[in-house]
Amino acid sequence: MNIHTWHKESEKEWDIFAPMWVKSSHDMWETGSRKTIIPFFAEYVPEGSKVADIGCGDGVGSLKLAKAGFEVTGVDLSKVMIDFAEGKAAHQPGLSFIQGDFNALPFMDEEMDAAMVINSLEYTGDPLLVMKEILRVIKPGGYACFAILGPTAEPRKKFSFPRLLGDKVIMNTMQPWEFEKMAMNSGWEMVADIGVAKRGVDYKKLGHFSKELKQAVSFMWLFLLQKEVVD
Repeated sequence: MNIHTWHKESEKEWDIFAPMWVKSSHDMWETGSRKTIIPFFAEYVPEGSKVADIGCGDGVGSLKLAKAGFEVTGVDLSKVMIDFAEGKAAHQPGLSFIQGDFNALPFMDEEMDAAMVINSLEYTGDPLLVMKEILRVIKPGGYACFAILGPTAEPRKKFSFPRLLGDKVIMNTMQPWEFEKMAMNSGWEMVADIGVAKRGVDYKKLGHFSKELKQAVSFMWLFLLQKEVVD
């Protein structure tokens, strides 16, 4: 698929999937796989920063960011997701949502202090192009938090594997180490990274394992990157 077709198919699929996503998104952010993301983000990004939540879905993560003291604009390709999200902005200052294409984000150059991109880069047709687009809208020295699914995360099996059977898919799967290499080659600097273990895995028992081996048993891997400051 070309990029235009990819994003049209992705928009359609996420519009369909949105009602099902809403049923579990709150638990994911509160007690599930995403519960450590906001604390990790807030450890490095100053309170009050203008943040773009790229791939915000139904806005649960965006709302948590706003409640933590950030000024947040959530962006999603799916209009249905944005419809769900907008209800969360009604009584929360510093929170808004907009439907937008990740290939052409609805922000001016260097408008945002930071971005949060959670398991959404993998669903784009050209991840490198999107990485550069995110770089465009972040101020020099600003931050971006990315989450990349681990090698055996369940969504890979559902959305990525069918490509090997000749089906057209909307998931551009990548390994965490591949993402890191791409990021380092496109204007980002590593600040911190941390794994989210798969259910049943105890990272405390893997202290001697290399990062690559820990990534192999992760559900996802979080990266906190900083935009390079060019003199």
